[in-house]
Amino acid sequence: MPQKKFQRTFIVGCGCTAFIKPRGQRTTEDMGLEAGTKALLDAGITYDAVQTAFVGHCYGDSTSGQRALYGLGMTGIPITNVNNNCSTGSTALFHANNAVKSGLVDCALALGFERMAAGSLGTNFPDRPPPTILFAKRTMDLEKTLTSGTNFGPGAPRMFGNAGQEYMDKFGAEVKHLAMIAAKNHAHSVKNPYSQFRNGWTVEQFMCSPTSDGAACCIVASEDFVHAHGLENQSIEIVAQGLETDDPAAYDTESAMEVAGYGMSKRCADKVFKDAGFADGEGRDLVGVVELHDCFSANELITYPALGLCALDEAHKMVERGDNTYGGKYVVNPSGGLEAKGHPLGATGLGMHFYIAMAGPMQAPGLFDIPDKRGKFGLVHNIGIGGAVVVSLLRRPEFYKAGGIDGQARLGYNHAIECRPVTLADVDKVKSKKSSKFVLQHAKL
Repeated sequence: MPQKKFQRTFIVGCGCTAFIKPRGQRTTEDMGLEAGTKALLDAGITYDAVQTAFVGHCYGDSTSGQRALYGLGMTGIPITNVNNNCSTGSTALFHANNAVKSGLVDCALALGFERMAAGSLGTNFPDRPPPTILFAKRTMDLEKTLTSGTNFGPGAPRMFGNAGQEYMDKFGAEVKHLAMIAAKNHAHSVKNPYSQFRNGWTVEQFMCSPTSDGAACCIVASEDFVHAHGLENQSIEIVAQGLETDDPAAYDTESAMEVAGYGMSKRCADKVFKDAGFADGEGRDLVGVVELHDCFSANELITYPALGLCALDEAHKMVERGDNTYGGKYVVNPSGGLEAKGHPLGATGLGMHFYIAMAGPMQAPGLFDIPDKRGKFGLVHNIGIGGAVVVSLLRRPEFYKAGGIDGQARLGYNHAIECRPVTLADVDKVKSKKSSKFVLQHAKL
């Protein structure tokens, strides 16, 4: 078959709320409006320029996406609500990216938000078996093969804990390596103004992500749109992006790592680097920073080799060498990761892209500055059990031009460094000028 021709795609605006403890202090439409307003201000456009939108959430009713975006205007564009477990935010971005990449539109918006309950994740529909029931059953079956034996507690920590135990049994990693990962992420989060935890926990205080409330937004545009709107000074290219789901290995092999998505992540990462033009196994040495899905320290450990950042048996050695933090080979989760910055399911993946695209103070030094040297690329990994994983490869394009008015000037501050709320005046700048009659009724700030 002939090679398909696609448009290049770019993140041209980002916005994020602070990720906070789930105490019902904010509504989803309130948080969504804040993130969307910041992203539009960053891009220097109004909501009228957005031609389609994808909105991710796991704990909201149908059409929650419309409710959030109607605060910016009722323009009649297609709005699609997305639910893909913990990979929901990146899945929304994946579809927004594909809408632009395919040439269907020149500007698409991806928004994600969550208002969660305190405590471990559970189903909203107790009258029926959850869709992850087969994963839960396989998790219990495989515990007979692990040195830790039968595990107890909620399903998610049990599943990822078993994956970590399998890695330890096979390759000699220890609990201390999980603690080192968690301590590293909490140390990173001290610099993140959006983070739920900023107190720098020690190795004795670990190792799982909290439930959180929050929202994040990214605007994706074509190259023609970038040039037409003078966004060469802030656009970050989505060089390649993939979404993969489970294959039979999740059930058919004797591997708790496979149940937790190791193989799915590996396949997706390999495909993304191939789509970016790299030969098998190549391209990782050009990555400077990684935001990966550390819902538990154990998952960060097994994701290092899944993404090709090290050999399968080298993940714990990578931790010992410090090759996952500043001064090492990669800076992994400079935001603090899910463990420290928080994990509002619908917003998490978009937040990951926000942190890399903004390249703020928590970022790897010199990211994107030297196009042909190490640090050229940022890598994002966002996984959801049940299952789906999204991997993105980002870089600054060759037409980058410094100077001029940028998002920092339009917001009035550097939102990579500082987290502020939006005002009604901010909303007024970016709301639809064609259809904004009801905006103020929806804008609860």
